[in-house]
Amino acid sequence: MRKRILITGASSGLGRGMAREFARAGSDLALCARRIDRLQALKAELETAHPGIRVAIRSLDVTQYDEVFRVFRSLRDEFGGLDRVVVNAGIGQGAPIGKGQFALNRSIVETNFLAALAQCEAAMEIFREVSQGHLVLISSMSAMRGMRGGLTAYAASKAGVASLAEGIRTDMLRKPAIKVSTIFPGYIRTEMNDGAPAKQTPYIIDEATGCRLLVRAIEREKAKAYVPWWPWALLGWLMKRMPLAWVAKLN
Repeated sequence: MRKRILITGASSGLGRGMAREFARAGSDLALCARRIDRLQALKAELETAHPGIRVAIRSLDVTQYDEVFRVFRSLRDEFGGLDRVVVNAGIGQGAPIGKGQFALNRSIVETNFLAALAQCEAAMEIFREVSQGHLVLISSMSAMRGMRGGLTAYAASKAGVASLAEGIRTDMLRKPAIKVSTIFPGYIRTEMNDGAPAKQTPYIIDEATGCRLLVRAIEREKAKAYVPWWPWALLGWLMKRMPLAWVAKLN
């Protein structure tokens, strides 16, 4: 069992839900997010429910790249090491390309991809030093193909995350004690998509179920995992092969 786990984007949504699941399993948690007040509330909740674990929190904007390295190192030092880092922080809906919303789409790419690169660099420095660890990147089913409208920049950023993870995993083939996992969630109800029409979120599952399945997939430490496996493993296979006009109907 990997005891010391760092999660970014832990103040809400999937990050918060995964923290609860890992805490239930007895893991010590290093939780990072911009909203420190939410992290403080989550820390109090987890320590009350699971008094045997340690919970450390840090305010972190992952687009402040120097801070990513500083915070990761300080948490490593506080815990005496890190066993797993979950690169989860991200933002969602953008705007169609060419509609005057470059700043919005740029922020999505910077947060979801460039900041993920910084987190991977910081995590892998720590893991390489001790020749062990588990790097987990939360991608998305939208990474399978280019998506239209407000999901174009988001899908591109998550495809970049998946490619980044695969490159690091390839680099680690001769260092099997360092695992790299890419997680492809389907629709899970969180603050990010709350209120979205049902037709835009097919096969959606509730947050608690989704986070339980995410943690189960992470614990298996497979190279890739679809969450939930059904129907997204099949849909992922189909998305890579279906005509673009059919893909356009998925969002």
